[in-house]
Amino acid sequence: MEEQPPWAATDPVGEALHVLRMSGTFYCRSELAAPWGMTLPCTPGSLWFHVVTSGECELEVTGGGEPVTLRPGELLLVPRGDEHRLRSAPGVATPDIRSIPHPMLDDRYALLRHGGDGDATRMVCGAVRFEHPAARGFLDLLPALIRVGSTAGPDRCHDTLRLIAAEVEDLRPGGEAVITRLADVLVIQALRQWLAHDRAARTGWLGALADDRIGRVLAQVHRDPSRDWTVTSLASVASMSRSAFAARFTELVGEPAMAYVTRWRMHVAADALTSGDATVAELAGRLGYRSEAAFSRAFSRTVGEPPGALRRRSDRSVSGSLVQTLES
Repeated sequence: MEEQPPWAATDPVGEALHVLRMSGTFYCRSELAAPWGMTLPCTPGSLWFHVVTSGECELEVTGGGEPVTLRPGELLLVPRGDEHRLRSAPGVATPDIRSIPHPMLDDRYALLRHGGDGDATRMVCGAVRFEHPAARGFLDLLPALIRVGSTAGPDRCHDTLRLIAAEVEDLRPGGEAVITRLADVLVIQALRQWLAHDRAARTGWLGALADDRIGRVLAQVHRDPSRDWTVTSLASVASMSRSAFAARFTELVGEPAMAYVTRWRMHVAADALTSGDATVAELAGRLGYRSEAAFSRAFSRTVGEPPGALRRRSDRSVSGSLVQTLES
């Protein structure tokens, strides 16, 4: 069993974000002058973020309600990768960003200069992915937009926003590297803040993670999926009776405990298969199955295809990064 970070025992939500493995795929520093506008395409499985460091802009998620205005010191997340539009003012044309020149300064970082000769806006935008196969379900639980508003009070998100703004306004050697790392930190901070304070985060899988007893169980399953779990042993982790635990787990998570254990094991297996990390036989043993056949049956039933088929499809596929999507 892997050694766990020191905060894991007391922060199942934080541990879940750690397990889902966030990585940045595209970052863009934009220097814009009104009138300007752009449309960012739908990118399923990616989370977009937008930070205005000077000026302002309007953001509208396609089919997602009223536009919102983003000003310095604020952050907007588009968690599900929905198509959305950015523009200097209502009614301004928003061409597809792929039609707007944005030279790549390295393999993930672009510089975009766009617009007319009016008021200036500077932004840092980007997209991140959570690499674990379970992440898609996590992103689907998030709202169409998450907004972190400006405030004068102390807040870690706003400390990071101020650091990003300072880097953009006074770019020095290595500034792109600093901005990308700060942006990754900012996304995690924003998600953590939303999970802590938004009522919608108190339901479903997210709410179960935050529950004192069920969250403890989920964390143990995530850490050690190969253990010979039973409802009785899981109930012991929760310090509950077997019947009370089974009812509460199903109520909060939306499925029985052992169904969740199996599904999480198959997420782990799919992750290893797509990364080329292990053979089917090795995974069967690693995840506590007594035979490759039993593991393959469980995988096919949960994922919808045999593990060997997923491995072959992964071997044939070309990595589809967001940069490739934007440049296509």
